[in-house]
Amino acid sequence: MASAAEQLAANLNFSAFGKAEDLKKRIWFTLGALLVYRLGTYIPMPGINPEALAQAFQQQSTGILGLFNMFSGGAVGRMAIFALGIMPYISASIIIQLMTSVIPSLEQLKKEGEQGRQVINQYTRYGTVLLATVQAYGIAVGLQSATNIVSNPGWFFIISAVITLVGGTMFLMWLGEQITSRGIGNGISLIIFSGIVARLPTAIANLLELGRTGSLSTTIILLVIVMALACIAFIVFFERAQRRLLIQYPKRQVGNRMFQGDTSHLPLKLNTSGVIPPIFASSLLLLPVTVANFASTASLPGWATAVVASLGHGQPLYMILYAALIGFFAFFYTAIVFNPKDTADNLKRHGGFIPGIRPGERTAEYIDHVLTRITVIGAIYLIIICLLPEFLISAAGVPFYLGGTSLLIVVSVTMDTVAQVQGHLLAHQYEGLVKKAKLRGGKRGVR
Repeated sequence: MASAAEQLAANLNFSAFGKAEDLKKRIWFTLGALLVYRLGTYIPMPGINPEALAQAFQQQSTGILGLFNMFSGGAVGRMAIFALGIMPYISASIIIQLMTSVIPSLEQLKKEGEQGRQVINQYTRYGTVLLATVQAYGIAVGLQSATNIVSNPGWFFIISAVITLVGGTMFLMWLGEQITSRGIGNGISLIIFSGIVARLPTAIANLLELGRTGSLSTTIILLVIVMALACIAFIVFFERAQRRLLIQYPKRQVGNRMFQGDTSHLPLKLNTSGVIPPIFASSLLLLPVTVANFASTASLPGWATAVVASLGHGQPLYMILYAALIGFFAFFYTAIVFNPKDTADNLKRHGGFIPGIRPGERTAEYIDHVLTRITVIGAIYLIIICLLPEFLISAAGVPFYLGGTSLLIVVSVTMDTVAQVQGHLLAHQYEGLVKKAKLRGGKRGVR
């Protein structure tokens, strides 16, 4: 007999949206918040010459600024009030996560439940302000040192630019939290998602224009489309893949009754680290290129010019270092976000055990062994997804860059959001079934 959850899932259809009023409100709120974000990416900072900025940014688009511009939906290229985007908040979150595994007091806060998480979130906000201030000051000084970008250079421009950029980041942080609590999906992820998707039509139009003018052959364009579809299917398969460890609970006696032991599973995701490894690897590799672009070519020694040239997209050294950094960060971040010892202690505390494995230290060692093996597969999956476009650029000379990192973010966020929508629909239909059952019971009682 099918379970109640399976029956509810089978009954899901589009007509359920019309009855789920709370879900419709959440969806409309999410769309409205993302519209506000997109409008903010077109509001320029005061005191900026747009034409000179566009010309200067064109020279820096291959470096780390191009990566940030992709995540911010073009706000960096326009130097809008949301130019910093949500990246300072993400960086602060990762730094706090690293500190929780090093500082005992923060580790204790992490174990205190909701109250401890609120304190950690507050520390993350403080870190966001600090990082955003440092980055905004660097951007303001860099803009002022460039030629003809700033109309009236001076401390007034620097202070106003810092306040504007930091205020934009803090507003996006607040907007992301509002989407998470009152909308659908993870607000921070959806903000990055909307920035990437907003630039997708332009990128596709540019690709088709290259085909129309004869710069790219029809075969290459079809190859890019097929590669994108294959990457999407590949990402969906691996993001859903899990290694499920069987957990058993012993029999227990309550009064004079003996209850059979339950069984459950401990799911271990194949890609526990998510999209963090490609983002960190790209940022580290593009940093030298960005620094070199800001400096004049004549001032660089010969070896530095050669290194910068070999770190370009599609170059062998770039791809080797990119793959190595993705693998390193996949293991490093997995070790930060998942602690086998804590998981084993929680299982032991609740009486659960893995069949054939002694509870406690042996269970932690077994979970760590399994997690290490599946992380190897997860790291290889991330490397393939991120390097496939690089090989296409190198082999076919495709100027259109379809990044594996951006595709990974778009597909992952879409899957998470759809899962939350389905969860709300299941809850709504379950509540409807419960109400119908109560009404039937009341009618029978009246009879």
